[in-house]
Amino acid sequence: MGDTLTAETIRISGDNGDEIEAYLARPDGSAARGGVVVIHHLPGYDRATKEIVRRFAELGYDAICPNLYWRQAPGAAPDDAAATARAQGGIPDSQLVGDVGGAAAYLRSLDTSNGKVGVIGYCSGGRQTVLAACNVDVDAAVDCYGAYVVGTPPEGFPLKVTNLVDQLPHLRAPLLGLFGNDDQHPSPAHVDELDERLTELGKPHEFHRYDNAGHAFFSTDRPSYRVEAANDGWEQITDFYATHLGG
Repeated sequence: MGDTLTAETIRISGDNGDEIEAYLARPDGSAARGGVVVIHHLPGYDRATKEIVRRFAELGYDAICPNLYWRQAPGAAPDDAAATARAQGGIPDSQLVGDVGGAAAYLRSLDTSNGKVGVIGYCSGGRQTVLAACNVDVDAAVDCYGAYVVGTPPEGFPLKVTNLVDQLPHLRAPLLGLFGNDDQHPSPAHVDELDERLTELGKPHEFHRYDNAGHAFFSTDRPSYRVEAANDGWEQITDFYATHLGG
């Protein structure tokens, strides 16, 4: 763990071999280490997400965030790209799996890789984290308040998504879930249901729930930010990845 790192925008091979934009941050030094794929939230591949990528590098990991909206709006500002992607119903699940798989492969190709890769996502990226962990070879997954892992999206919901109940038997990695008790998507009842389903399936997981916190409590640039929940959440993430990725 240190405070010297490098960060840059690169191109990686994503779903179907498409070249897509990604943001990479790496700590200084040549020591072997794990990698982390960061899945951005619905507002997109933005400054706040890139700060999270750099934070993982500060924690000692090679970290990368693929720009999931690159095909829909290459080079567009994050807000515009997010609006374009939302108008098209969001990112297809198959594309997400391919892009995260490409990002994980990129991390494992680095000369500093110890072969282990984790994935983490926020908001829509939380659901996509679980999706990725059911379909991509990863060693640890962190779901930060992802909606519709269980439950049913309401009629008129702008994203073309279904729940992931049928995929949960294929979960490949331990799952850490971080949720606000004031959130409605996912609601506490949805978190309960997910906990019960994973327990029945014998899938290793640990959930932490926070009072006085709703959706997006990690977002330092939004009114939803809750410092106590976010600080504890980062401690849980740090310990979880140290256990499963090395660190």
